[in-house]
Amino acid sequence: MHLRNLELFCSVADQRSFSKAAAAHDLTQSAVSQAMQQLEDSLGTLLIDRSKRPLVLTPAGQTYVRGLRNVLRQLHRLDQEVATLGESLSGQLKIGAIYSVGLSYLPEATEAFSSQHPEVDVKLDFGTSERVIEMTSEGQVDFGLISFPKNTKSLQSVLWQQEPMRLVCSSDHRFANRTNLDISELKGIPMIGFERGLALRKEIDQYLLKAGVTVDVRMEFDNADSMIRMIQASRGIGIVPEAAVRRETANGSLRVVACRGFKMTRPLGIIFRRSGQLSKAASEFGSLLLGRRIEAAKHKPGSGKAAEEIQTTEHGKKSSVVA
Repeated sequence: MHLRNLELFCSVADQRSFSKAAAAHDLTQSAVSQAMQQLEDSLGTLLIDRSKRPLVLTPAGQTYVRGLRNVLRQLHRLDQEVATLGESLSGQLKIGAIYSVGLSYLPEATEAFSSQHPEVDVKLDFGTSERVIEMTSEGQVDFGLISFPKNTKSLQSVLWQQEPMRLVCSSDHRFANRTNLDISELKGIPMIGFERGLALRKEIDQYLLKAGVTVDVRMEFDNADSMIRMIQASRGIGIVPEAAVRRETANGSLRVVACRGFKMTRPLGIIFRRSGQLSKAASEFGSLLLGRRIEAAKHKPGSGKAAEEIQTTEHGKKSSVVA
């Protein structure tokens, strides 16, 4: 079975479109359609329901693409390892990340990694936590970076860092020049917040509730960047990850409010598939983030526990580039 057809099928499954898959591989839509027909003929079953738009995989197609991604991933990894024996790293590295982590940390980390391994083509894909978990589980990325990482039956997670959360406001907000605000003064205050369904929003609400504070969340967003823009535009206030507002607090468009009684962090972690192992490039990038070799701690699969600390090898101790 032609390897190109297998790779095209995965692309069609991801894009849900012949035309988008064709553009991604510099082919005509007709060529992709013919390749999919050949693949289905060889298997003797339909993989794609062409009656719907966007395209939908049949049950057979869903089963096939799950197994196929793992096979292709192992094949490409083997090709890369053989090609790079005794040489510098090369090939492609795909990383998925939630927006706040991707925008705050990955530009610097990618630049540092590329300076050491210029032959590796690093591709970044941003999304919600659910999307990053999905991409990692399905093998669309080598590993993912999310907040509140947990171990599952199919994914291993390792703790990267505890990122401080900050109470920030517009420079025009009435709290902008307060140097010793008490957390009790936040009670009932109008605030810009994360969407209720997000793990971070739940943790913030629980933290404030324990402090006896309930705020009035007027607008909700699914990512920190949108929150920051709205806090600026509405002269508002909100609680966001520290790294996400470094630029704004540095140029004075947002102020960090010193709040007595508020000291919250969120855990950030790396997730990757239990099946197979990280490629050399993925391992090197993960180790660069952590400041030590990335090796998953041993524990029972599917325990649902939060990310565990990484085992540190004696030869791999160094400082993290971003944490």
